[in-house]
Amino acid sequence: MLTHVAEGVLVHESEFLQSNAVVVQGRDGVLLVDPGITRDELACIAADLRLLGQPVVAGFATHPDWDHVLWHEAFGDAPRYGTARCAASLRELLVQPDWRDQIAEGLPPEHADEIPMELLGLVTALPAGAERIPWDGPTVRVLEHRAHAPGHAALLIEDSGVLVAGDMVSDILMPFLDLQAHHPIEDYLAALQLYESLADDVRCVVPGHGSVGEGDQLRERLRLDRAYVLTARDGGDFDDPRIGRPAPWDWLTDVHEWQVRSLAEQSRNEETGRP
Repeated sequence: MLTHVAEGVLVHESEFLQSNAVVVQGRDGVLLVDPGITRDELACIAADLRLLGQPVVAGFATHPDWDHVLWHEAFGDAPRYGTARCAASLRELLVQPDWRDQIAEGLPPEHADEIPMELLGLVTALPAGAERIPWDGPTVRVLEHRAHAPGHAALLIEDSGVLVAGDMVSDILMPFLDLQAHHPIEDYLAALQLYESLADDVRCVVPGHGSVGEGDQLRERLRLDRAYVLTARDGGDFDDPRIGRPAPWDWLTDVHEWQVRSLAEQSRNEETGRP
């Protein structure tokens, strides 16, 4: 079910990790961001859009993770955009003969048979340095950064003050760093600074996973994310409700501990000059 979160902006929340698909209404149709997750949920979004009388005229993937690059035939063949780096990452994946098997390894077992692969990842690259999504609707700024995944971007819907954050500033997930990047800590801190520079213009924040928040909640989520990343870098005790006993899922603590170990190993390798 689509829920209004701001003027001209609606959200559909999936059962899987509270994944949020975002609909931005334009004059002749909608921009659809990160639709997911199961076939039934995608069909539900399409049915809701039919009731609104607005077709999908453009799509956008905030980053190349599988759960953000899904599609359904009922959405039609509108252009589906992503940053150039996001699109390149997906092209590199989809030319591999075993790409379906690679993705299947990361699918949630309870939903694996319900997730459509047929149109996954067919993303068109925005021109390098593009600052806005090319569509006939409200101005949507593209804010690319290097945190979490290659070619990750947030979107700022200027008229309504909605920040579509991608896999950042979640109230249920701690920061997931891109451990394949050369500078995962620095990349993440830079992205948080980018988001903070927009905070005065944000009246509503929609994370890729988790609860939609009011504008004043963005700063608190940024503070919590920054504290997590700095503690992962500098050491010390984590004081974060998204891990440990208060966490919504037990496996988050496992991911957290693996992430911290990996960062510590990277740091040791840098100090000793090992690759």
